[in-house]
Amino acid sequence: MDAIVLAGGYATRLWPITRQRPKMFLPVGDTTVIDGVLEDLETDARINDVYVSTNERFAADFEAHLETHDYHKTQLSIEDTTDEDEKFGVIGALAQLVDRENLTDDTIVIAGDNLISFDVSEFVDFFRQQATPTLAAYDVGDYDRATSYGVLELDDDGREIVAFQEKPDDPPSTLVSVACYGFRAEDLDLLETYLAGENNPDEPGWFVQWLVTRERVDAFTFDGAWFDIGTPESYLDAVAWQFDGDSAIHPDASVEETTIGPNVHIMEGARVEDATLRDCVVFPDATISGGTVERAIVGTGAELRETAVESAVIGPEMTLNETLPSQ
Repeated sequence: MDAIVLAGGYATRLWPITRQRPKMFLPVGDTTVIDGVLEDLETDARINDVYVSTNERFAADFEAHLETHDYHKTQLSIEDTTDEDEKFGVIGALAQLVDRENLTDDTIVIAGDNLISFDVSEFVDFFRQQATPTLAAYDVGDYDRATSYGVLELDDDGREIVAFQEKPDDPPSTLVSVACYGFRAEDLDLLETYLAGENNPDEPGWFVQWLVTRERVDAFTFDGAWFDIGTPESYLDAVAWQFDGDSAIHPDASVEETTIGPNVHIMEGARVEDATLRDCVVFPDATISGGTVERAIVGTGAELRETAVESAVIGPEMTLNETLPSQ
């Protein structure tokens, strides 16, 4: 089997933090978003080759990242885009990768920006057992939230997908598709047929919706946690889940006269003095002097002085110098 890790997005909803950094490299505890996926694939003996699908803008970042990690299966497959407006859509890019790399085996396709609580090998077990196109599914428990995803309904046995709608206005359930798929070699052959029919090339869910009307597709359902890291809020939620109330301060960070609350990650070279921090990520070389930072991301080299920050993204090298209002 092969595996494709989708990492070609530009993460505009996380700008400015991800303007010059792939969101897959955002730290979550002592690892990154994408490394959790790559490590699972590396240890599964059934996976022969892992292709990280990315764009030309971030290709050098991925090359540098892979050079510092001991991955033997992983290689880059670079799509010919440098900007969001040039993207082919996920299905379009996937079809091009299959053709470019001449893939002819069953293939796992998984998003590099998803944090999932199951081991990928469990999904591979299920995919192999069912011998059908397969996707991972998670109950988000909220109908409004479900409208942002592919929504599915299962048969009485809880495996076969009997209906699938991509981003419905009125979802019939709260069980949604997670960006983790198992496709047989013959399913990959259908990508060209799908695209030739002028179907939507954007999200994989549109292809799954099309596929469900033609053959059996099964769902691997799981409990635990799943985070689609596409917004600052979802990223901070993923960090909070990983830390579970704990916090981490890099040995080369300086923290003095500061109250550190739950789920705080302070990175190398950051300097924090006389402040209160809760549920936040402070990137390298940032400076926080006084004030309160809560539910926020503080970019590399940013400087906050006597500032109250809540539910915000402070871009790299940005300076905020506002006196806190009197209590």
